[in-house]
Amino acid sequence: MGSAQPVNEIGLLVYPGAQMAAVHGLTDLLGVAQRIAGEEASGTLPRLRISHWSFGNDLTTLQRSFDSLPEHDSPLAAVLIPPSLAGLPGAAVLEQLAQWLRQQHASGATLGAVCLGAYLLAETGLLDGRTVTTHWTHAQALALRFPRLKVDADRALIDDGDILTSAGLMAWAEVGLRLVDRVLGPSIASRTARFLMIEHRDSAAQCGSHFAPLLNHGDAAVLKVQHWLHGNGAVDVSLAAMAALACLEERTLLRRFRSATGLKPTEYCQHVRVGKARQMLEFSTGTVEHIAWTVGYQDPGAFRATFKKITGLSPSEYRGRFGARVAPVRSQSDPMLDVN
Repeated sequence: MGSAQPVNEIGLLVYPGAQMAAVHGLTDLLGVAQRIAGEEASGTLPRLRISHWSFGNDLTTLQRSFDSLPEHDSPLAAVLIPPSLAGLPGAAVLEQLAQWLRQQHASGATLGAVCLGAYLLAETGLLDGRTVTTHWTHAQALALRFPRLKVDADRALIDDGDILTSAGLMAWAEVGLRLVDRVLGPSIASRTARFLMIEHRDSAAQCGSHFAPLLNHGDAAVLKVQHWLHGNGAVDVSLAAMAALACLEERTLLRRFRSATGLKPTEYCQHVRVGKARQMLEFSTGTVEHIAWTVGYQDPGAFRATFKKITGLSPSEYRGRFGARVAPVRSQSDPMLDVN
C-alpha cells in the first residue's frame, strides 16, 4: 500500500478589520485548485487544507474558525494576511497577532501579506532589512513607521521564499496562485487562473516553478540558516558563516542541510539569487550586469550561466518574455486606507 497523501495547510488570518472579500476569495481560489489537483489521475499531488484563524471567545487565543479538512493534523505550511479597509487593530491585538506569526514562521510556515497586511507583518520584526511592497498610498507611511524596511511599492509582488508581500488590494489572487504554484505546481496554478478567469503571470509555467523552499522539515538549526539566507538574499554568505549561525560543524551542516532541503547550500543560494533576479527582470529596468551584482554575482557571465541553468532562458530572453511596464508610484494618500 502506498504512503498517505501529504497534506499542506494554508491558513488565512482573519484579524479584526480584515477584508472578508479577500478571505472568501482566497478560500474559493484554493478550493478550486484543490479540486483541479484532485482530478489528476496520478494522485501524487498533496492535498490542500484551507483554514481560517481568528480569536476565540477569550479574545486572546488564535484558533481555527474554518477548516476544510478537520480530520487531519498537519502543521501550517503557509499563513496569508489579507488586506484591510478598516485600519489596523489596536496595539495589544497587533502584538498578539505578531507573536503568533513569529511562532508560525519559526515552525517553518511561509508568511504572505496582501496590501496593508504588510503593516501587520512588519510588527513581527521579520521584515527588518528586507525589501517589501505594499499599497502605493501607504508606502511612505510604512517606511517611516518601520525604518528598517526597504519599501518598494513599484513592485507588485516580492517573493523572498519564506515571506511574500504584494501591493494591491486585489493582489490576493496572485499571492494565492503563487502558493498554489509552490504546493501543486505551475500547471495547476495556471488551470486555476483559467477556471476563475483571472490574470496570472505564468512565467513559472514556462520556466519552472518559482523557488519553493522546504521550510517545515523540523530541523531548527537548518531553518535558522534558511531564514537568514532569505532575509539577506544569500548575498555575501559562506559555508563557515552558515555553520557558525547553526552552531554546527561545516560537514554536519552540509549533511543536515541537504537532508532537510534536498539541496546543497550552494545550490540553495543559487535558487534564492535567481529568484530575486527573476523579480528584478520582471519589474525593473536595471541592466543585467546591475542585477547580477545586486543579487550577489561579481561575474555577470557566471550569473547568466546559473540563471539559464535554472530557468532555461538567458536573463535578456526572460525579460523579453515576462518583463512588465510598471506605473510610477503616486505620492498622495488615500483617506479610505488610513491606518493611523
